[in-house]
Amino acid sequence: MKTSILIGVAAMALGLAACNTVEQRVGGAAVGAGTGAVVGGPVGAVAGGAVGAVSAPTVVRATRRATR
Repeated sequence: MKTSILIGVAAMALGLAACNTVEQRVGGAAVGAGTGAVVGGPVGAVAGGAVGAVSAPTVVRATRRATR
């Protein structure tokens, strides 16, 4: 069950990679929360979601720059 949820979250995050800043933050928060939940349980989910929301636009900009 957890694996299928994580795969869905990862797919959603990849789909949102080319979107505007608000959607980037939502996608980053979802990916961060999923990763944090696997690594650190509920506390990790909260921390991962916060870090993902803050860093998502920077990560997307860097990957766009690297792929050009």
